[in-house]
Amino acid sequence: MPPGPTAPFFDLSAQHAALRDELLAALARVVDSSRFILGEEVEALEREVAQVVGVEHAIGVSSGTDALLASLMALGTGPGDEVVTTPLSFVATASVIARLGARPVFADVERGSLCLDPARAAEVVRGATRAILPVHLFGRCVDVTAYAALGVPVVEDAAQALGASLEGVSAGARGALGCFSFFPTKNVGALGDAGMVVTADARLARITRELRSQGQRARHHAAVIGGNFRLDALQAAALRVKLPHLGAWTEARRRNARAYRALLEQAGVATSLEDASRGHGVALPDEGPGVHAFHQLVVRVARRDELQRALSAAGVATEVYYPRPLHLHDAFASLGHREGDFPEAEAACREGLALPIFPELPLAAIAATCRAIAAFFGR
Repeated sequence: MPPGPTAPFFDLSAQHAALRDELLAALARVVDSSRFILGEEVEALEREVAQVVGVEHAIGVSSGTDALLASLMALGTGPGDEVVTTPLSFVATASVIARLGARPVFADVERGSLCLDPARAAEVVRGATRAILPVHLFGRCVDVTAYAALGVPVVEDAAQALGASLEGVSAGARGALGCFSFFPTKNVGALGDAGMVVTADARLARITRELRSQGQRARHHAAVIGGNFRLDALQAAALRVKLPHLGAWTEARRRNARAYRALLEQAGVATSLEDASRGHGVALPDEGPGVHAFHQLVVRVARRDELQRALSAAGVATEVYYPRPLHLHDAFASLGHREGDFPEAEAACREGLALPIFPELPLAAIAATCRAIAAFFGR
């Protein structure tokens, strides 16, 4: 049998081994209750997430995508509306807008943070703009107040940012609504799909609760057209086991990021973004102020594909987030965008490479990854 990788990109086995008994007990509790959709487990998780994020209301839903969809629906988004967002994200960020008959309006990202540029967003906000949908990309908490100043409701895509904060305020807590994903590979992951909407607005919370259950305000009384966005109790129970570990896991990710920085600087291959774009090393991410949750550690490098192949040969698994900006996906061809329209997002897609960063990653694996990067640059 061939040996395992020197550095796997992601591995849940150690995390689940440590929590196995608690997870099985939680799942057994749900099986014994015979309450599998919503119910006490979901309500308890909602209270616990609301406390962690620092908001009054949390509404459990079936996925991070459905969290975004329900949030836009709660704001009344529909045909004729526009939602300003970033072209550098997972496709769900823009597809939920189009699914409601609204138009995704892209604005370029900042060169350093890779998050939606508030100045560019301001250029495309107009009367038809229903919402602004920024992304806390890779776990970096953006300044939501910069978008809120444009006078349009902000829906925070915080799918990658549970545990991130800015000035003591959690990602997801400043906008009209915040959206989290508990996909298994997220910083706190379920055993399948799950998501959460958070808000300080009681009216929006009520509407979102109705929307997740076919728009029903009471049983067999649909107040609005909704969907089936309900959270499974089994997923809620598993997440309640994991959520108390968020702080320790976030610190482990941040510790790993610091180790990468120290080792790459020691090897002489950590450089500026400008020099990395010229092929003189790798640029580490702009951590920014506040607490970066490091869902991903994405470096920038000119010969990205060559470096990825070299790391693979050395047993280091990597991923590309994202190989193509959203405005160049076929699904959004009707918007009429062309290559060159959003140069910063396009450059990030050419140069970005995600290195292993998960909490249980051994320091030896980080060191091996850094040695392989240094060797690629002849150091």
